[in-house]
Amino acid sequence: MGGREPTYFLRARYIRAIEELGGIPLILPLVADNVARRRLLDGIDGLLLTGSGPDLSPRLYGERQRYKFPLVSERRANFELELVHQARTRDLPLLGICGGMQTVNVACGGSLFQDIPSQVQNALDHRQKTTAIHVAHPVTVTPKSLLKKIVKQATLMVNSSHHQSVKTVAPSLIASAIAPDGIVEAIESPQHRFLLAIQWHPEFLFERHAPHRRLFEALLRAARRSHA
Repeated sequence: MGGREPTYFLRARYIRAIEELGGIPLILPLVADNVARRRLLDGIDGLLLTGSGPDLSPRLYGERQRYKFPLVSERRANFELELVHQARTRDLPLLGICGGMQTVNVACGGSLFQDIPSQVQNALDHRQKTTAIHVAHPVTVTPKSLLKKIVKQATLMVNSSHHQSVKTVAPSLIASAIAPDGIVEAIESPQHRFLLAIQWHPEFLFERHAPHRRLFEALLRAARRSHA
């Protein structure tokens, strides 16, 4: 879609989820200057880190690349990792989705499985064969977690479209949802008002599944409180 020219690409479902539930979505440019990054965050009330497709470079969590998967551009990775640091410092509401969850974990000092099928015995197929509007497997939600307060369920059916996942949860975070094969499906920060990241894609599910709609509604509530 952009040929060899670097191109911004974002699925419209993310935009629709925010807009249709009462927010004003803004797409942030990948600026390199830290002053400019701070100014971007000055103008928003909450942050959504979307999925990415390519992987974070394993060197960002102290490993060599073991499998030949495409990597996120260094510019995007640097930008998003820095936004996570700044959002934590500001206590800015943050929701990470799929690759966004992996970015949150790495930014906070955690690591990733570079390829679940190669590294996790008896793992589920986390790349479902059906489209993402369908759910694929359950997750168990951690009691008393922020995620539990939002979805109001002890278990949740989710879709699944990833080959990487959290390996070591960052020291400042906790796991707040686990798949039946032990894969961490959500992480959050007990020290922040709203810092939550999930491995599935609620932007495909929010129209027909109330628990997934509540994730976006909770982000927007937190953003309104941040603005106030």
